[in-house]
Amino acid sequence: MRVFVTGSIAYDYIMVFPGKFRDHILADKVHVLSVSFLVDSLTRRRGGTGANIAYNLALLGEKPVLVGTVGEDFEDYRAWLTGKGVDDGGVRVIKDEHTASCFINTDLEDNQITAFYPGAMSKASTISPKDLGATPDDLVVIAPNDPAAMSRAAAECTLAGVPYLYDPSMQLPRMDKAQLEEGRKGAKILAGNDYEFGMMAEKLGITEDALRKSLPITVMTLGEKGALITVDGQEFEIPPAKPAKVVDPTGAGDAFRAGFVAGMSRKLPWPVVGRMASLTAVYAIEHPGTQEHAYSLDEFIARYRSNYGPAEELEVLKRGASA
Repeated sequence: MRVFVTGSIAYDYIMVFPGKFRDHILADKVHVLSVSFLVDSLTRRRGGTGANIAYNLALLGEKPVLVGTVGEDFEDYRAWLTGKGVDDGGVRVIKDEHTASCFINTDLEDNQITAFYPGAMSKASTISPKDLGATPDDLVVIAPNDPAAMSRAAAECTLAGVPYLYDPSMQLPRMDKAQLEEGRKGAKILAGNDYEFGMMAEKLGITEDALRKSLPITVMTLGEKGALITVDGQEFEIPPAKPAKVVDPTGAGDAFRAGFVAGMSRKLPWPVVGRMASLTAVYAIEHPGTQEHAYSLDEFIARYRSNYGPAEELEVLKRGASA
């Protein structure tokens, strides 16, 4: 089974202002707001939902095909991903454009001022898994991306009978009932956190329980409480893994989805799939940024064992990419 990952590919520019924004914003002048903040540091990090998921899949021995559009500034990022084992065959460079970029300025109270430039991501609907030959034997991950790209991928997968994991998450606030229903109706797997499942149920006009049981498979993350996987109406409660430290929760959801897909692709039991996903997420939150963590498969298996007990079934991870 090949795994095609569609989703955003972006750079995150992280800045730190050594003060408090509120000390420099005049309440009676916000209608003519004009402020400038001199920052102490600037860090560029690799990010984007699609790229994050593909990176974590590669760490787990998969050979994911990343699908998306990038700018002419992507070559260093491309080398990083391919060096980790990601197939870049589905990445298209848009001439005279920049890769999508998120600019985040954080003050000493953890308040943030963020600007997002979609750049090449706005052309993501010009490429899809169908262009790359995805078949019913494969799996497509539809992660947050340009809305038109998400719609195209879902429609084409549904028409061709290609199973897909649908993860609208960050795009949910801008989706109406019809758009959400169109994306999830053909999905094999629906993924999100507990808040997002509540939002989806409200938009669709059904109960959360009915939503979780309306698809073949749903996976709902519950933060520190673990996760809940529902397969054909049967529920599996997944306990959380233990982080050594919590540094940055950004990217944990992407890592979780990668662990879930990697376990499912190897046809492991659902409780094992869920525990793999929880452990994959823990690695992400222990580091700043979404692709700063790394581990060998032996290290992953040993840590699984320390969290959950016997891990003989995970030896399959070391046999190379799934067939």
